[in-house]
Amino acid sequence: MPTEEERLAPIRAKIDTLDTQILDLLSQRAQAAQEVGHIKGGFSSPVFRPERERQVVARLQASSTGPLLPDGIASIWREVMSACRALEARQTIAFLGPIGTFSELAAQKYFGHSIAGLPCNSLDEVFSAVEKGAAQFGVVPVENSSEGAISRTLDLLLDSPLHISGEVVLPIRHHLLTKNGNLEGVTSVCAHAQALAQCQQWLSQHAPHLKRQAVSSNAEAARMAAADSSLAAIAGDPAQVAYDLQAVASQIQDDPHNRTRFVVIGSYQCQPTGQDQTSLVLSVDNRPGAVYQLLEPLAKHGVSMNRFESRPARKGTWEYHFYIDVAGHADDSKVAKALEALKASAAYFKNLGSYPHSAS
Repeated sequence: MPTEEERLAPIRAKIDTLDTQILDLLSQRAQAAQEVGHIKGGFSSPVFRPERERQVVARLQASSTGPLLPDGIASIWREVMSACRALEARQTIAFLGPIGTFSELAAQKYFGHSIAGLPCNSLDEVFSAVEKGAAQFGVVPVENSSEGAISRTLDLLLDSPLHISGEVVLPIRHHLLTKNGNLEGVTSVCAHAQALAQCQQWLSQHAPHLKRQAVSSNAEAARMAAADSSLAAIAGDPAQVAYDLQAVASQIQDDPHNRTRFVVIGSYQCQPTGQDQTSLVLSVDNRPGAVYQLLEPLAKHGVSMNRFESRPARKGTWEYHFYIDVAGHADDSKVAKALEALKASAAYFKNLGSYPHSAS
């Protein structure tokens, strides 16, 4: 009877041959991408077009007849396109730092790993970096499934000239981390305020003695815990690896389905893909029935509303801005008609951008 190695040898040889063929095809693809880049350069066209890359992945997923799952195809081709894109110009992507945040992970999930990451100290700095041209795009959290909207992001979207050109949804898994993997000598736990809120039940039950300290990000908490044995941090896998911490307990978030939605911001405005959504900011005069009348055009033109969030307008008593996501692109016929009607009835109207809807 043949041994395991004898049975595996011809299959491994086949895989080696296929890998060589795949590499050759990837090289041909990279050369074709460079040709595209040369043509784009002559027309000053953007290097990164998220709607085009979304269409490439969707076409491959639809045409696949093999065992690869759709998510696997998306992950593979995201990195292929990222590496090819870097041959034209490596994109600089700003995110809330330091290294090891979920924002960095969201940037890598969306753009691939062949980017130049620009960690920023605050959400304000992310917007500023993109507005001033230090980064081509930024990635910022906009809402969490447990704790709701990220208020500062909403305020910045309102005031910024940047557009939303994409979204990323990440599952958020929080771990309690220390230098040595236990709580001996630990007196405080640090994390972003949202993470502390997302883990408050677990902390109250399993570590009620720890003082809770809010910091700028979970990665910053991990950095602090790596330097101070009296501190524990709540952070995810990237920060644990980046700062060489050990887990006291894993996945301590109160909601096992905890997710955060991030948006991609920049000057680029996406073309329609057929699977888009449009984000708006609206306000109305303070009068009876005003909100109902504001939203009536959506129903009239058959446009679905995916999200509705209110935020104090900061300019008067009991005045609000409404952040709304609707299905479809602003250039779609029925959406365009609804938006024209909204402009006519709203006291304030801003289109934050139309972009491909996340499949996650």
